[in-house]
Amino acid sequence: MRHRIISRYLIREIAGIFILGLVIFTLVLLMGRMVKLMEMVVSHGMPFSEVARLIALLLPSFLVLTIPMAFLLAVLLAFGRLSSDNEITVLKAGGLSLHALLPPVLIAAVLAAGLTLFVSLVAVPWGNSGFKRMTVEIARTYAATAIQERIFRDDIPGIVLYVDHFDEATRRMERVMIQDGRNPERPLTIFAQNGVVAPDDASGDLRILLRSGSIHTSGSGGDYRLITFDEYHLSAEVGRRSAPARSEIDMGVAELYRSARNPQLPYPLRTRMLTELHSRFAFPCAVFVFALLALPLGLQNRRSGKTSGFTVSILILLLYYVLLTFLRTLAEKGAIPPFAAAWLPNLLFGGIGFALLRLAAAERNLRDILTGWVPGKRRGA
Repeated sequence: MRHRIISRYLIREIAGIFILGLVIFTLVLLMGRMVKLMEMVVSHGMPFSEVARLIALLLPSFLVLTIPMAFLLAVLLAFGRLSSDNEITVLKAGGLSLHALLPPVLIAAVLAAGLTLFVSLVAVPWGNSGFKRMTVEIARTYAATAIQERIFRDDIPGIVLYVDHFDEATRRMERVMIQDGRNPERPLTIFAQNGVVAPDDASGDLRILLRSGSIHTSGSGGDYRLITFDEYHLSAEVGRRSAPARSEIDMGVAELYRSARNPQLPYPLRTRMLTELHSRFAFPCAVFVFALLALPLGLQNRRSGKTSGFTVSILILLLYYVLLTFLRTLAEKGAIPPFAAAWLPNLLFGGIGFALLRLAAAERNLRDILTGWVPGKRRGA
């Protein structure tokens, strides 16, 4: 009964910090995309409901990283606070060993790992595929409304568009200048008194009808031509009729496995897919690795629990993801196998966590051991 009460108490302590850390870490990663999303709201007039849909589609790719990060922070801060408030000392005085503190941590780790596994296997490919499809639809829908007066618009592939006056209601343009460089051998410079712009829903192209203007073109041999027109139709590609190209992040586990074993695909592409396949399972396992690290480190933060715990968690996360990125780069170059790139960080940090856990179970402090290795600092020296 006593163990059950203590387990519930520890799980509640971890859960509260975990939720707060998950929100903070996710918002920090999301801020990099929020600038671009807000720009789409301002320039395209896109409603906030569609922005919310885009954010929802982006969240899985962030959560697969931030769930292990938040769990590491939660265990470190929870046990750091218990140590600094001498609650761990009271529990030990009541006859509880370190092994009695492991079950609630492992229960919380299983829940966090299960959530990460679901996000990694199901939500990430769903979110990335949906985000790509939605951005293409947004480009088609809001292409005509993105035109701004007296600003050079260069986001249309191969075209620079300048409009002196634009009526959003009628989509009518006045005093138009277009630089069409889609054919490098014969670029076009087009001037028109007015025109009308509209997207083509069937093809995803931007249709521009220009009136009362001229086309200036020059060739490589110094050839120059001037053409005047009463009406001129210009088509610019801003969206694709077909679905956007799929990358390894958009694929499910079965598709990744088939593609990685397909000999017709280039070797670097198969390597990336195999590395991504291993990463889908390595990230959830990182939760258990962080639990092994956080528990003994949290028990040693007896003086500056929260501040020291936050600093240590950021340092561990930085080292982990730097090592992971470095190993994935080596795998893509063929220097190491893909499974090594995904699992070596877990094995390395898990080994360190297991060693620290044994030290904590033996009531030995890492700082004292490191001090004992310094010449002149050993006992009896």
